[in-house]
Amino acid sequence: MALTTENCRLDELRAIVGQPTTLSEYPHAAEVLDGVLRYSLDGFRAAPLGELTRAFGDGPGIVMISGAFEGGIVDAASARFRELIDEQGPTRGDHFARPGANDRIWNGTEKLAVRAPETFVEYYATDVIAKVATAWLGPGYQVTSQVNVVNPGGKAQVGHRDYHLGFLSPDVIERYPDHVHRLSPVLTLQGAIAHSDMPVETGPTCYLPHSQKYPPGYLATARAEFREYFDAEHVQLPLAKGDAVFFNPAVIHGAGTNRTADVQRMANLLQISSAFGRAMESIDRERMCNALYPALTEWHRHDPGGAANAVAASAEGYPFPTNLDLDPPLDGLAPPSQADLVRRALAEKWPADQLRDELAAHAGRRISS
Repeated sequence: MALTTENCRLDELRAIVGQPTTLSEYPHAAEVLDGVLRYSLDGFRAAPLGELTRAFGDGPGIVMISGAFEGGIVDAASARFRELIDEQGPTRGDHFARPGANDRIWNGTEKLAVRAPETFVEYYATDVIAKVATAWLGPGYQVTSQVNVVNPGGKAQVGHRDYHLGFLSPDVIERYPDHVHRLSPVLTLQGAIAHSDMPVETGPTCYLPHSQKYPPGYLATARAEFREYFDAEHVQLPLAKGDAVFFNPAVIHGAGTNRTADVQRMANLLQISSAFGRAMESIDRERMCNALYPALTEWHRHDPGGAANAVAASAEGYPFPTNLDLDPPLDGLAPPSQADLVRRALAEKWPADQLRDELAAHAGRRISS
């Protein structure tokens, strides 16, 4: 049966969402909270990639990691984010909320890298982002982030799915064949890092665990009965500062209402894209690499693995598209990527000027002539 709005059946979604999350199937998880897998940081680090892959695909679609980020690292980044918010002034509103309900930093990845390279490297050197991204997307992933501060009174979102198909209107979604509905969720991983404590009254994200397994879900969320079901049956997990949640973008979800009078709920929202997909934001990764290189050099001296994680979060890890006349694959099937250059520079201790020149030449070879 073709995936159309008319063929969406609430009882089918209800049966899928009613599936239990069985803790024994995820031996490194600490517990199941309202159908969501919660990992301690040690348990998460011990878990094999396949366990996380199953959790995102065949399981509840959502993984929570307690204490994923140290408080000092989060606070340092939060201070920079607040500077950016103050400088840009009041938000004009966005797809999340009406003007004034929230403060948004678009392209937080590049802006943090340029403003505070040391903070960026320390933040993204963690193995948490690298591990979940690799588990769901494989190598060559691309990290983008949008910081969101929900002010007191900020209203809940309707239940929805995310980028790619989730950002299109139903009439456009119906034009895509069924296999694209299955493809879209494996091109992106969504995440949120709590930059403040988030008790339920502040409105942390609402989820329908297992809903990523409902085939016509991109279309169903436009229908009133499905939105009512989401409002009635969602789960909502409180988070502490430094906790992280990652989820399949096809999980039906939506931010909750901030019912407090004085709490500004801050989260760094991560959208991690497959090397084979298109990220939502345009980012000058050459600029990021040049800004980060001195900090990466210092970090590489005592933690090469952490530096590699930060490179993966900043540099372009996939070598295509390129101009193969100017950038031929001399040592294999693909020419070096931007990330390959940065890794080589760190290994060979290039001066910053040499990397800048090599990155510029690399970019020049990719232009169609």
